[in-house]
Amino acid sequence: MKKSLLLGDFARKQQLQASRPKYWAIVSVILICSSFALKHWSVEIPTWHQHRTLKYTGEQISWEPCGFIKGNFVECGNVFVPMDQFNQSNSGNKIFTIPLIRMRGTNATQNLILNPGGPGASGFEFLNQNAEQLRAIVGEGLHLVSFDPRGVNSSTPLASCYPDVKSRKDLAHVRSRNVEIDSPEVYAWTQNFVKACHDTMGEHAKYLNTPQTAADMNDILDALGQRDMVYWGFSYGSLLGQTYAGLFPERSKRVIIDGVVNQFKWYDGTFEIESQVDTDKVLDGFFEECTRAGTKKCPLSSLATSVELRDTVLSYMNRLREQPIGVYVNNTAHGVLGYEELCLIQGNATNAFLAYGREDSWDMGHEASEFIRLNDGLSGPKNWPQDRQPLLDYILTSFNQSMFGARHSKIFFMRQQWTMPRTHSYVPRKGVTTAHPLLILSTTWDPVTPLTSARSAKEAFQDSQIVEVKAYGHCSIAVDSSCAANIIRDFLYEGKLPHAYTECEVDSPYFKESD
Repeated sequence: MKKSLLLGDFARKQQLQASRPKYWAIVSVILICSSFALKHWSVEIPTWHQHRTLKYTGEQISWEPCGFIKGNFVECGNVFVPMDQFNQSNSGNKIFTIPLIRMRGTNATQNLILNPGGPGASGFEFLNQNAEQLRAIVGEGLHLVSFDPRGVNSSTPLASCYPDVKSRKDLAHVRSRNVEIDSPEVYAWTQNFVKACHDTMGEHAKYLNTPQTAADMNDILDALGQRDMVYWGFSYGSLLGQTYAGLFPERSKRVIIDGVVNQFKWYDGTFEIESQVDTDKVLDGFFEECTRAGTKKCPLSSLATSVELRDTVLSYMNRLREQPIGVYVNNTAHGVLGYEELCLIQGNATNAFLAYGREDSWDMGHEASEFIRLNDGLSGPKNWPQDRQPLLDYILTSFNQSMFGARHSKIFFMRQQWTMPRTHSYVPRKGVTTAHPLLILSTTWDPVTPLTSARSAKEAFQDSQIVEVKAYGHCSIAVDSSCAANIIRDFLYEGKLPHAYTECEVDSPYFKESD
């Protein structure tokens, strides 16, 4: 295995890529600044082992030691998959390399496959950050396995629209803060972007989609010597889990989807506005919980009541929209902070800039998210108006549901101008019978994967059951709930599902006093 795939290099890369902008970025920044429904994870740089290969009976993977996470040994390996899983004559000798990372369980005989979502999130990063919490929930009876999907992070070839780092730095950014005012520039920039994506990735580009990744997971299972899929997918990982269960129901023995994406709207809809149903409610919940917690636990509460606090924050955000703040650290680190950086309301502008304002802090180093979204759904001239103004009118009309609706409008200009053909034929269905019913998890108020989307998944899979964690936050692991943890363990080990729709309470407050 190349050293670049090992955990030490990965951990250093993570420090440069700690956060990812989403169209819910403002909510996320607030949560980060105030520790609301968020865990803090330290990265332990591993102790290097002398190079050796590890092989296990029944498996086809050559593992290598790649360090420790919180004192737990982890191993890394590769699986090689055809470029086109559904018509291998298209692949020739072209492949994707899928890197795996595994934390072995003391008493484990099966592997739990984990996907953190995104699309485009790294399984290496996810396990590195969340292994301790996941192990506490799951126990030692399952190996924890995650992976970088095709095109993501250390997978090769990497999903990229730029030939090198310098080109990405020079060309990847376009002003898009104001949907209406900036739309001419975004429209023109996107025309170049989609051409660059095609030219950079070549033939691999059109096979970067969720059904292909779902089929890749069968290759992972086969290489592990495991027939049955045991899976826990979060956020977009819930879409991957649903896609897998729809394509391969006979192997779907223990599938958990957590923070659920509506697969019907993802594949066959245009605007994914269902994802914003509860976004504003989560923001309101943040202000309410902050005020309830008091100044020792949430310093922002000293500013006002929950309603006044909300107005204060939004007013400050609007002022930053009109007049961003210039920040100068030194002659190599200076720039502008805009309304996204809400930490400034009671913080230090320099610290906020160093944490959130520099371009490299937001750069994923690849365009896997764009490739997957655009190749999965309805893209291109058959599905979108082709001039700028008709698309802009469409966007403005559809984004009234949430104050955050227009935050990620650039993706719709990409959909409009995307020229790659849709190469998958997956169509979501209702009433699919799987080898075992699915466990569906959701918080009550999720900023991007609302509870209503979980109900669409229940309709899709026969006898599946929903467990609602009564909380704010993205996915069930955003909060501590022993009720949910017990249900997860019973499902994974014994296949037990609640007999009916179940609500779980949380065990701890959102805000805790700082040490």
